[in-house]
Amino acid sequence: MNDELCRLLAAFDCGRLSRRQLLKALGAGVALAPASALAAPAQLGARIGNAGAQARAPFEPTGWTTVLLDHLSCKVEDHEKEAAYYNALMNWAVRSDDAQEAVLDIGGFGGIVIRGGYRLSAAEVSADRAQYERRAALARKRGFQVGPFEPRNALFDSFCWDIEPWDTRKVEAALKARGLNPSPENRGHGFESFHVKDPDGFDVQIGNGNRRNRRTTTPRGRLAVAAPFAHTDWTTIWLDHISYQCTDYKRTVAFYQALLGWQPTADQGNSNQVRIGDIGDIIIRNRFGGGQGALIDHIAFGITPFNPEAVRAAFEERGLAARVDTNGGGPIDTAPYKSYHTLTPNGFDLQISNITIATRGR
Repeated sequence: MNDELCRLLAAFDCGRLSRRQLLKALGAGVALAPASALAAPAQLGARIGNAGAQARAPFEPTGWTTVLLDHLSCKVEDHEKEAAYYNALMNWAVRSDDAQEAVLDIGGFGGIVIRGGYRLSAAEVSADRAQYERRAALARKRGFQVGPFEPRNALFDSFCWDIEPWDTRKVEAALKARGLNPSPENRGHGFESFHVKDPDGFDVQIGNGNRRNRRTTTPRGRLAVAAPFAHTDWTTIWLDHISYQCTDYKRTVAFYQALLGWQPTADQGNSNQVRIGDIGDIIIRNRFGGGQGALIDHIAFGITPFNPEAVRAAFEERGLAARVDTNGGGPIDTAPYKSYHTLTPNGFDLQISNITIATRGR
């Protein structure tokens, strides 16, 4: 198999290349490559062949519409460093901070709760390293450059989505009728919510907030640590995607479609990029390496202004490493999809892209 085909297959396996893009690339190469090079391995047919009919809905659709990303929730080893990083690099405003957690606004469309005190156990580090070595060996074999292993002392363990219409009793009754065992959480100031579990046990919080009644006050929080570097001039304007690994992507897509009204797009055979209304996207994919449970392995945010050279220079000026990702579209200067990956202080994979609501789906 030639090097270019190896790169295409690797990009497809990692979810960076869609089924449509892969087939288009293979078709374009027919006239140029020998038949032996274009004969994909048998497992490629199996991977693509998994695309097709969606899984059956796990219960009657609720009819709810997701109207707001209330907040993402993560735990890290050092929450002050993580919060200061996001505040300086992404210009996320600090709403509050104490010895346990910091709450920041993500642009004008969402929020994040960052809690401290998390650290991978020795067994978890060993498991992560083993998975890294397997994927790194495959990547090197296929001609990709691979960075060193770094423990990830950051874990996104929940997200909260606000829905409409909201009637507390009706929402609770609907969740119970679907066997979801809702657990209430009400924080005062009119906010009400319920926690449920998705098919892999991931914590899903459903709230009554909307754009009119959440974050109406000016954030005035202060962090206990200094900014790690000078602030950029970036504004976060879009949730490009959450990369969500799970045990069975078809089952999970059907769950969120029935519960929160999220709309799947084309099935890629190993993933589906699902639209969360006018809020953003989530790529729901099978676990890399066949692992169990749910994992958010990276999150991408669209920013403005996005000039590839200026963004790269901003990373370099702040001593931050950045990896180009154009979703298989070629050089970043000419690709429709332009993005960089970098690591936060606690080792989470943060992606920054040029995508907005007007250009979603590139």
